[in-house]
Amino acid sequence: MPQRPAQVLAALAAAATLALTGCGTQTAATDSGPSAAGTGRTIRAHEVMRLTQVHPETGMTLLEGPVFDKDGRLIVVDVTAPAGEPKVLRVDVRKKRSQALHTDSRGAYTSAQFSPYDGRLYLSDYAHGEIISLAPDGSDPRTFFSGPVDGAQMNPDDITFDRNGNLYVSDSRGLSTGETHGRVVRVSRDGRTATVLARDLAATNGISFDADYRGLWISELTENRISYLRLSDEGRAAARHTAVRVDGGLAQTDSIAVDADGNLYQALHGRPAMLVYDRYGRRLATIEIPARAKGLESATNIAITPGGTTAYMTVSGPAGGFLYRFDALAEGIRQSNGG
Repeated sequence: MPQRPAQVLAALAAAATLALTGCGTQTAATDSGPSAAGTGRTIRAHEVMRLTQVHPETGMTLLEGPVFDKDGRLIVVDVTAPAGEPKVLRVDVRKKRSQALHTDSRGAYTSAQFSPYDGRLYLSDYAHGEIISLAPDGSDPRTFFSGPVDGAQMNPDDITFDRNGNLYVSDSRGLSTGETHGRVVRVSRDGRTATVLARDLAATNGISFDADYRGLWISELTENRISYLRLSDEGRAAARHTAVRVDGGLAQTDSIAVDADGNLYQALHGRPAMLVYDRYGRRLATIEIPARAKGLESATNIAITPGGTTAYMTVSGPAGGFLYRFDALAEGIRQSNGG
């Protein structure tokens, strides 16, 4: 979750001193016109509903981490929601209705995903360096992981799980200073052991396993690039390289999702759009909202219906926090459902 530091620091200080968030707040909006020639086709997303409005206490709203629960309802977090306002929402996309699932007095939640191990909903709290979990109905909040890793507190942004329920975190350390202190951290499924798999990254943001669970796609916000971290069978880092250099202009790389064909959906901070690449870095498509939609500045993340191709994109800006729908290029899997 990227941000314009001065604006976000001020807004989150007003929201129970939440400090700096990390998943895609507002900077200057860019033109969301048609894709340039040779960069794939344009797919138009259509508005489903507005979920939130700008909070007076924080001066913004920011939706993130869409993920489907087992009943087909969409779970969404509002990163800058103040104390007492819904920080986690459950949405019936068919009826276009939403309800509060969880709130508290301090969390700044930047992502959400269900664990394949225990079925609980996991949330990353960027401001406090914690991972918490909830029962699927929003009850029973627990701290899953908290504290320093290798002597440094995390700024956990996005999360993803392997098949066994171990959790992988994009740690966006260094974002506020522009230093390359970002990391990828693996937390064992019992929450007892945290291991740094990669370090010296440029504001680590999006993170997702590839379709075969052989490695991790990682977006680095301040370098506008997607890196690939290949893993060993034991879950250790085996190799890393720059996979895609994103020509975003004023826009920057936010969260990442992967569909059943292995295509990457790269969200953009600073532009209400997403770029789609194949596993070899070829640009396939650009997901755009209609040009008539005003006051929307960032598309942070998507969830593709498991086993289907209907995708829901979280888009935010001064006009509020919205859900947009489009047809994905392939079916949804765990790697395209939250994180």
